[in-house]
Amino acid sequence: MILVLLALGSVLFHVLSPWWWTPIASNWNYIDNTIIITFWITGIAFVAIVLFMAYCVLRFRHRPGSTADYEPENRRLESWLATGTTLGVAAMLAPGLFVWNQFVTVPEGAAEVEVVGQQWLWNFRLPGADGKLGTTDARDVTPENPLGVNRNDAASLDDVIVETGELHLPVGKPVKMLLRSVDVLHDFYVPEFRAKMDMVPGMITYFWFTPTRTGTFEILCAELCGVGHAQMRGTVVVDTEEDYQAWLAEQQTFSQLTASPDAGPAATAVAAAAAQSETP
Repeated sequence: MILVLLALGSVLFHVLSPWWWTPIASNWNYIDNTIIITFWITGIAFVAIVLFMAYCVLRFRHRPGSTADYEPENRRLESWLATGTTLGVAAMLAPGLFVWNQFVTVPEGAAEVEVVGQQWLWNFRLPGADGKLGTTDARDVTPENPLGVNRNDAASLDDVIVETGELHLPVGKPVKMLLRSVDVLHDFYVPEFRAKMDMVPGMITYFWFTPTRTGTFEILCAELCGVGHAQMRGTVVVDTEEDYQAWLAEQQTFSQLTASPDAGPAATAVAAAAAQSETP
């Protein structure tokens, strides 16, 4: 009876639980569907195994005068177990492989946004008027240049730098998130977007998604990155195209940021080069 109640209670806990996903805000319904398929397959297997254990406890319980027969081999049972396990594993792997193929295949025309993780901050970089991101170098990371943007790369001068921890994106357009860490392992995760990826020092990882509704969504670090891990929060705001363009017009480029009075002579030289490159 305890085993039967364990199986029944587990099912009721998951069905009646108040904790569930946040409402999805991206195109990754496939990820939700894959998790649901896995849930049902593993749930059915769990219930079947626990109920079988309950049956065995009842059917083969101790009786005075009864003894067990030793039968080390049961080919029929082994065949059933091997077949059932194979089908179950295949049913769980196939949807995941299908989704993974979509996950790593970025659609053409997707906008690129760089996310830089640093204990315990989120910074962002968007392409400027030239439509491409400039290069970076870990040796260029300083308090004045936390993203390590290459000052000698002309393509970097018009890159839009967002250091407020709040990123805006237009609704309905695919975006490729380029992920970079300058210190330890991080993981960029917005629960409503479902998709996420680790950020590994020395590598540029990526994932893509399409925002499907406007709103303000919280960024979490899904990797244990240090004692301040829980406070590594940020915000993604999904805007209409009009609101997004208005926000973008208020942001500063790398050359504008480095041209501030306290940026130093090197930054002033970069700003001068940027101004010259914009001259017709």
